[in-house]
Amino acid sequence: MLVVDLPFALPGRFWRGNLHTHTDRSDGALPPQEVARRYREAGYDFLAVTDHFRAAYGFPLTDTRALRTPGFTTLLGAELHAPRTELSSEWHIIAVGLPLGFPPPEPGESGPALARRARAAGAFIGMAHPAASLLTLADAESLDAAHAVEVHNALSAREDRADSWHLTDILLTRGHRLGAYAADDAHFQPRDPPACAAWVQVRARSLDPRALLAALKAGHYYASTGPDLHDVALHDGMITVRCSPVRKILLTGGTPGAQVIEGDGLTECSLPVAMFGHGYCRVTVEDATAGRAWTNPIPLS
Repeated sequence: MLVVDLPFALPGRFWRGNLHTHTDRSDGALPPQEVARRYREAGYDFLAVTDHFRAAYGFPLTDTRALRTPGFTTLLGAELHAPRTELSSEWHIIAVGLPLGFPPPEPGESGPALARRARAAGAFIGMAHPAASLLTLADAESLDAAHAVEVHNALSAREDRADSWHLTDILLTRGHRLGAYAADDAHFQPRDPPACAAWVQVRARSLDPRALLAALKAGHYYASTGPDLHDVALHDGMITVRCSPVRKILLTGGTPGAQVIEGDGLTECSLPVAMFGHGYCRVTVEDATAGRAWTNPIPLS
């Protein structure tokens, strides 16, 4: 699995950020300056603007470097598109860490080929909202440049397709090396759900964009829509979890079933991993308002 070292004991600290955001450079309602201001004032440490990299918008790779401050930074990126998936006319691929001047799709270039080119250029590649895009297993397996799956997309909640863990667990069980992140997909359109609703906490020594990008590629992060994970550790066949107060702590993986602890104001527990054999497991916590947080997959072999 991707995550060899859990990030919680690594040097540095956690930095909160959103990896999937749109501005008026594509189909968002607000200019980049206003979008960055809203995330900064909501307590975020970093933001990736990922405008739609389409000909209709002039293939924008929105330059947000001028929006960086000593306590807030940005990662350059885009949402890449190319034809086609089994059930959709185009791919949706998040590429964070693209260099300015990244060339548009070439005639006949497929989504997987475009993702490979973006990864070779230095980007972190995310499989955007698989549930909302109705990605099939064959689609997902063909996107072999992906670092991670967007397992929760806040905008897709309006379609009742926010979560993509089912597909992710199948991919992981088949041996694919993938992380799992949550994101807003914020457009700030009038009927959209509120922004600042889903994020990643990235463990890095500093807020330098290069450090954040390296940590994302290494899987040194967790995803959340509310709770904080303070520590997750694997020792002697037990996963120990410490977190902000929650009502449920689950341990799931590549085997049907789960280890579950429920109660009021849970902040710590230990759960056995034996049922998952030599595959992987992952932790989910859920708080009293139904906010959740997820670790990346944890290898057991």
